[in-house]
Amino acid sequence: MTPPRPTLIADAAIDLIADAGLRGLTHRAVDDASGLPAGSTSNLARTRAALLELVLTRIVERETADYPVFTEGEGFAPSTTARELLVEVGADMLYRALTTGRRLTLARLELALEAARRPELRAVYDRLGAGFADLAAALLARSGSADPTADARRLIRWCDGVLFNSTAGSGHWYVPTPGELRDEVAGYLAALLDGEG
Repeated sequence: MTPPRPTLIADAAIDLIADAGLRGLTHRAVDDASGLPAGSTSNLARTRAALLELVLTRIVERETADYPVFTEGEGFAPSTTARELLVEVGADMLYRALTTGRRLTLARLELALEAARRPELRAVYDRLGAGFADLAAALLARSGSADPTADARRLIRWCDGVLFNSTAGSGHWYVPTPGELRDEVAGYLAALLDGEG
């Protein structure tokens, strides 16, 4: 079954950004890359800002698609503690973002830099990022955090650092193993919640 036109357009745009950065992203280039007739992208997203919003929304959809915790809330796995869930989902999401989802990560990093210069994109980026922060804060609260909102910000900063370092930074040549990431997430949570580390 062929994906809906907005999905085809957003996925083609993500690939263009991953390959050529934002300078390679034009409505015409997305039409060509998606195999859709000329004008399809501009009919869906008239402005560049609308196209960038479509792309960011699709990135979040793809990053969270396989994780019920994002759609069903932190109570979806009653046999797992909130802390175990943070370790499991955090490590798995990081590993995917650095391996099978590496192109999504590259596109998201490009868009993060662009958001620093475009207030309208910053608003979209922050709105979509709030979903990650809210879920992390809820799980941290259930894990005993004295300040779950601040701890969620710290955890997300740490995750963003791992993603940047292993994708575009000085550690780009090395992808941590799933076990290493689980140990690192668990260690960071211990530092946040238990004062260890």
